[in-house]
Amino acid sequence: MNRSALLFALSVTVPFAHAAPDLSTVAERSGYQATGRYDEVQRLCADYQKAYPKAVRCFSFGETPEGRPMLAMAVSRSGALTAKAAQQRKLPVLLVQGGIHAGEIDGKDAGFWALREALDGKAAPGALEKQVVLFVPVFNVDGHERFGKNHRPNQRGPEEMGWRVTAQNYNLNRDYVKADAPEMQAMLRLVNEWDPLAYIDLHVTDGAKFQPDVSIQVEPVHGGDAALQPLGKQLRDNVMADLRKQGSDPRHFYISFDKTDQPDSGFVDSMSTPRFSTGYFLLRNRFAMLVETHSWRDYPHRVKVTRNTIVSLMDQMAQHGAAWAKAAAEADARALKLADMPISYKTTGRTEMIDFPGYEFTRTPSDISGGTWTRYDESKPQKWTVPLRDEVVPDVIAKAPAGGYLIPAAQAVLVEPKLKLHGISYKLLSRAPGKVAVETFRADEARLTATSFEGHQLATWKGAWKAEQREVGKNALFVPIAQPKARLVMTMLEPHNADSLAAWGIFNNYLERKEYMEEYVAEEAAREMLAADPALAAAFKARLESDPAFAKSPRARLDFFARRHATWDERHNLYPVYRSDVVY
Repeated sequence: MNRSALLFALSVTVPFAHAAPDLSTVAERSGYQATGRYDEVQRLCADYQKAYPKAVRCFSFGETPEGRPMLAMAVSRSGALTAKAAQQRKLPVLLVQGGIHAGEIDGKDAGFWALREALDGKAAPGALEKQVVLFVPVFNVDGHERFGKNHRPNQRGPEEMGWRVTAQNYNLNRDYVKADAPEMQAMLRLVNEWDPLAYIDLHVTDGAKFQPDVSIQVEPVHGGDAALQPLGKQLRDNVMADLRKQGSDPRHFYISFDKTDQPDSGFVDSMSTPRFSTGYFLLRNRFAMLVETHSWRDYPHRVKVTRNTIVSLMDQMAQHGAAWAKAAAEADARALKLADMPISYKTTGRTEMIDFPGYEFTRTPSDISGGTWTRYDESKPQKWTVPLRDEVVPDVIAKAPAGGYLIPAAQAVLVEPKLKLHGISYKLLSRAPGKVAVETFRADEARLTATSFEGHQLATWKGAWKAEQREVGKNALFVPIAQPKARLVMTMLEPHNADSLAAWGIFNNYLERKEYMEEYVAEEAAREMLAADPALAAAFKARLESDPAFAKSPRARLDFFARRHATWDERHNLYPVYRSDVVY
């Protein structure tokens, strides 16, 4: 146990001699004008356990780079307050996560409010007997403690708040697959231990001024296991119906204009890639919900809407959790026989005109930006009739390997830690398979981004898998496709997937040319090749005549021959992971 976790454990186990603790928050006491610092989370976590010793367990599941404990509360009236007990009693687990972007902190204050009412029987009566709620008040703890008044200029309240990213400058809601941040690594270990049926990610949206106060997006709906998609839609629609009964106007799409800052451009729904929570958990055959309250609604309203959402989720889990858990287990079994899967999605051109409650606005030339200035008048509600495109369909579909993926020993050191973090099954081959039939992927075209993103220079690999014989030595890894997380395996290891390890730049080294001919050597080699190969000479002549840029470039002309010379590196642009029909 690390030092901060040990100190925290001691703090929650020391007996108290005084009266029952005050479980109200700084937010409550201020009329939801302010929010507390992280020491309040530590105090409340311990005090909830003291107040409800048979229904709450407070624990640390990790430590941040700045040395703070990452806290979670397991809450249930079933008596199952550990992952093992929840699994033994077959209780569904609902993981409610606040503060992944610590300036968007509604979920922290709303979660403490909702759980206190549920524990007192004032909200979601009977729900805690049928599930375990795993509540993480603040995921991005170090970012939470970068506290200030002006961190969210397009958000109304609280008075001060945390920062969007971690102390290491990671955006955790871009990190689910690559899992660079220590906080994400701790979260994935928590997820592997508890296997939550549903993972709820609580946010506050950026964007324009309009009237709807929240959007609710769920997956699987557009992607993932086909049999889970109707259940994801049921979860989404039921929560939205509950919110409407309480005066909200929820929407099922991310409320961001098709064209930035242009209300009349309407809205386009899409499928999140697995770097985001809603794109990640469907790969594990589990449900994920993205809750985005509207930043221009005041903090008291947003916290209330978030509280209502959490209560609705507890109710839904109590009513349907057993059936949904059975369906998820069946999806796990189907994944063992996965034949193919979409690796990208697209929104079709199908358009529906909708009435959307907004405000009067003007768009005028700006003498500051030189662009167009959009101004809203919140005193004048206005109905916008705008287009909505929300039909999302698979775009590119990849075929699964018959057996799995072979990762040579030299690359295993790069990949194995990621496989472990995601709970993916694999096998270390203690004997060398030797020269075996595999499929290899060579990048016919590879592009790297000009600047880094989340600390990575992203790569685009374009090419195709082709049958080949390759030598594979001992200590290679074999990742079978026949496992419940087969979709996650393909997401990570198919190189042309937008959130694959290759796309995140893990294998950029293999796109670099390492050996060269000196120009004077290349000149001699080119003449020898032309003399020996009339077909090559004809191809060179045709290229000179058809491609002026090539003809003007001495480097390109010599490179034409270098790539066809016997000394060319046959591993250049070779993706260092193979597909296998054999199960090892």
